[in-house]
Amino acid sequence: MPQFVLTVTCPTRRGIVAAIANFLADNGCNITDSAQFDDLETGKFFMRVGFKSETGATLDALNRAFTPIADTLEADWQIFDTAQKIKVLLMVSNFGHCLNDLLYRWRIGALPIEIAGVVSNHLTYQKVVVNHDIPFFHVKVTKENKPQAEARLMELIDETGAELVVLARYMQVLSDAFCAKMSGRIINIHHSFLPSFKGANPYKQAYQRGVKLIGATAHYVTADLDEGPIIEQDTIRVTHAQSPEDYVSLGRDVEASVLARAIHAHIHHRVFLNGNKTVVFPASPGAHASERMG
Repeated sequence: MPQFVLTVTCPTRRGIVAAIANFLADNGCNITDSAQFDDLETGKFFMRVGFKSETGATLDALNRAFTPIADTLEADWQIFDTAQKIKVLLMVSNFGHCLNDLLYRWRIGALPIEIAGVVSNHLTYQKVVVNHDIPFFHVKVTKENKPQAEARLMELIDETGAELVVLARYMQVLSDAFCAKMSGRIINIHHSFLPSFKGANPYKQAYQRGVKLIGATAHYVTADLDEGPIIEQDTIRVTHAQSPEDYVSLGRDVEASVLARAIHAHIHHRVFLNGNKTVVFPASPGAHASERMG
């Protein structure tokens, strides 16, 4: 049976869940998992419903049937066919720990995405990418050619049909215009020492201050550098007996796992933008195995 996900964001009101449940029942669909959140502060209601069509309904038919209901709810909504993998464009510079982790998860099926290509401003990981039979695009970036480089990047997004861009330690700042155009479609990863330890060698700075927790943050990219809506975070403890090099190694492990979890939540439509924050629904125990991070 075809499987789908419905996401809804709308002003809070009575009867939303009932309206959605009745729509699914009337169209021969069976709910497999459901989550909702009513934000009393913003007055917004968020809902994600996984369901199966027992009558073989198509995505187009479901969209047509739900449109009048969505109009009544004043909802932003989408229905996704779970059989369609999201196309992702990865971007990397000279630190490859996140890229290598994502390629491994993708290869073993733990991260069900379609990698449309890898973009880099260096050639460091060209061979690694090509050996995975993935297109590699070298877009050199200098102070003089940044507008042209970004134009080329947008061309690649259009040419590959990429629905999501992942900055897997891509060390170039994107312009405000680019971030605005790709709002909600770019995920970045960085250490969680900001704003305390900025600039070069943040792990060495943290070591010198005796930090006891190392963390990483994955977030959507906005014009505010490293301050976009947070999707996922994690930490790991360190002690006085460890060196700055240990901090770096442990930090890279956390960065890789946090980025993978953020992408996983996004591709399964579990992340909802809520102003400067996000609503992130966890995978339910009854969700399909591909929707749960192992």
